[in-house]
Amino acid sequence: MNLYVWSVPVFARGLSNLAVLLAKSNAHAQQARYDLSALLGARLFPDMFPLIRQVQLATDFAKGSCARLAGLEVPRWEDTETTLDEITARITRAQDYLASFRPEQFEQAATRRIELKTPAGEFSFAGEAFLQQWGLPNFYFHATTVYNLLRHNGVPIGKLDFLGPL
Repeated sequence: MNLYVWSVPVFARGLSNLAVLLAKSNAHAQQARYDLSALLGARLFPDMFPLIRQVQLATDFAKGSCARLAGLEVPRWEDTETTLDEITARITRAQDYLASFRPEQFEQAATRRIELKTPAGEFSFAGEAFLQQWGLPNFYFHATTVYNLLRHNGVPIGKLDFLGPL
């Protein structure tokens, strides 16, 4: 199985949908006349990351998962974004990075060994298990949290906004 089709286009679509959600949040903030920075700093609970960090993590899992599956070093990006324009530019940067991948880079991805050292521990995966158990679930966790933060704070979005064009 070539994991390219199960990773790059899936992450790219999810990032596009995140960009749309953020654009809708900006339009809502302008219409309702509130400062969007309050929304970018919103958290579901005090011990959870704010919205802007959730977007950073979603982009990190998209770029990191694809790089690891292709056998490349994961690019390191500083997490310095504080505005909607900056976080939207980060999404675009991640989309551009994903667009640089080619299917042939993923020919051995299903069996490639992927080793991770995280604050939660050390993990070892074959590529297919990595994508199924780590890359995609983490990406969708953070993307869903962005959706939930926006929805919880009154942005008029729904499930089809999260799913994107069908």
